[in-house]
This record gives sequence, C-alpha cells and structure tokens, in this order.
Amino acid sequence: MPVRLATRETGFETAFRRLLEAKRESEADVDAVVAAIVEDVARRGDAALIDYTNRFDGVDLPASGLRVPRREIAERAAAAPPETVAALRFAAGRIESFHRRQLPPPIDYVDALGVRLANRWRPIAAAGLYVPGGTAAYPSSVLMNAIPAKVAGVERLVMTVPAPGGVLSPLVLAAAELVGIDEVYRVGGAQAVAALAFGTATIAPVDKIVGPGNAYVAAAKRRVFGQVGIDMIAGPSEILVVADRRNDPRWIAADLMSQAEHDSAAQAILVTDDAAFAAEVEAAVERHLARLPRAQIARASWHAHGAILLVADWEEAAVLIDRIAGRAGQPCRRNLSRPPHPRSHRRLYCRTQPCATDRAHRTVRLRSGRPRLPQAQLARSL
Repeated sequence: MPVRLATRETGFETAFRRLLEAKRESEADVDAVVAAIVEDVARRGDAALIDYTNRFDGVDLPASGLRVPRREIAERAAAAPPETVAALRFAAGRIESFHRRQLPPPIDYVDALGVRLANRWRPIAAAGLYVPGGTAAYPSSVLMNAIPAKVAGVERLVMTVPAPGGVLSPLVLAAAELVGIDEVYRVGGAQAVAALAFGTATIAPVDKIVGPGNAYVAAAKRRVFGQVGIDMIAGPSEILVVADRRNDPRWIAADLMSQAEHDSAAQAILVTDDAAFAAEVEAAVERHLARLPRAQIARASWHAHGAILLVADWEEAAVLIDRIAGRAGQPCRRNLSRPPHPRSHRRLYCRTQPCATDRAHRTVRLRSGRPRLPQAQLARSL
C-alpha cells in the first residue's frame, strides 16, 4: 500500500527522507547488452535490425517491411476511434500554439562602436522520434515530440515505434499522420536508437533523437550522445499532485494513475491538507484499479512506490515540492503561500490555468477546484 506520512507526526523527517532516497530503477545492468546492440547495428545495419526485431518483437521485417508505407499508415489510422482522434487534433492545436510562442527571436543590432552583432536560430535538418509501443502505446508522445520540431522548421521527421507481434497502434499512426511524420519504421529498443544515430541502408541518420523509452532505450541514448544530440536521459515516470478538498477525488485519483500505469517503477505522490480527502482519493484509486486495462502495472507502482503526504498548511506543501522535485517548479498555483522553486528542466501541469511543459518524466500537478476540461474530454484523454 502507498506510504502515508503527516508532517506533524513524530518521525516524519526520517520517513520522508527514506521516501526520497528509495531506489526505484531496475537493478538489471543493461549497459553491456545495449553496448553490444549499438555496436552491432552500427556495423551490420539493416541485417542487425532484422535480427533484433525478430528476436525481441517477433516480427519478420523482410516480410512486413522495415518502413511502414503511407498506405498502411492511412489504413491503420482510419481504424482509430474518431472521438479520440478528435481529442488528439484538439491537443495538437494547443501544443502548437504554445511552442510557437516559445520560438526565440533573432538578435541583430549595431552597437555603439558601429559593429553589427547578430544571432540566428536555425532548425536542424532531421529529428528522430522514439515512440513507445511495447508494453503500451502513447500517441501523445508523437504530438509532444513532433510538433515542436515542426514549429522549429525541422524538415525531416523520422519515427521509430516497436510493433510487438507485428501490431502497430492505430492511434499512434493516426497521430503520426496528423502531425506529418515523414518516415515511420517498425523497430524499437536500443536497436532503433542506434539506427537513428548511425544510419543503415534503409534509415538515414538524424541530427537529434528525442522521446521516452525503457531502460534499454535510455542507455542507448546515453551511448550515442555525441554522435547525435539527444533530449535527455529519462528515468521512471513520476507525478506529484497537490490538491485541496475542493477537488473531486475521482479526478485526482485519475491524475495519479495516469503516470502509475506507465511502469511498475513509476511513482505517484499526493500532497493535501485534508486527511478525509486523502482517504477519499485513496478509495477512488482502488476503484480505478478495478477497471484500468493496465491495472496490474499501476497497482504495483501505487502499492510499492505511491505516497500520500498530509500537510498542516500550504507553506509546508511548497517546501515539500521543493524537496521532491527541486528542479520541477513554476509559479502556476494561486493559493500556495509561495510557489515551488523556479529552476526547472522538468515539467509542471496545472489544470486550472495553462503553464509550460517539456518532455521530462516528472510531473507536478497543482490542483485547486474543479478542472475546466469537460468531463467527456478528460475521459477520452485518459
């Protein structure tokens, strides 16, 4: 069951420090395995991709084809639920709107000595998008990685996605079609990262690789960094929700499970000032777990790594946020007495007012009152 801690209880500091220091990543040493895969793909190219994809995904690439043709993309995308595709289209518009505002302006001026000084931002030529498709498929990963690249002016977008048993998610392909991905390849894991970095006879190399993945993908990105750019080395997913009693506990429980279902090593934490509300959220979580498709993973995450932190006031909540996610704060909450620390390379979500996101895996949600997103829309997005 999740850890329950209250700031005013004796022993809180010791227990809280233990929570922060707990190791959740897999103990398996994947680096040696990844090193061999990356070296093999760099040396043998497509032949290595064929071997690893057959071994790990059970896919015969010579028969199905390494590259997914546009006709297949269109046919599979057409099978996606129309209401979910509409939600993706709605999300895509919002993501693009934000990232257009993120574009840095050029610098061009003449200084007091008559010297012209300038700085120009130019897009890279090609970006590789790794999209999960093994234990789960996330069309949102396509949107979050492809749209900023499109806004920046990247000319070639290449997507790799594993297809276990030969199955590709219609929603992932619908998202790829929606944002205009140029090339899609049915390959995943460390071998996909190596192919994007070094290139093969079929896959031309890219300039930067972005997107989430498992421990093998993260280790591969670490290994190819320098050959290509990467976004980051991501660890297990995390979410911290700060909520008061004015929220619907079912919605807060859904927020917590949205990250817990990613990985049994994920962590979901609730911070609240109301013990009765905390109990209602915990009960709502159990009801969600009774019907979630990925309930086994979410339950393992919640029971092994979940936490409920009861604070006496919101000043205490701000301090805890700093300690849990010291680099994950932005002032996006109206009734905390002080905002979380502003240094950030991770992401912050606030449902009651828009705020910035990046592609890291730690999430902080600060919730006060009922979200403005319509319930039907939220249901489609979960």
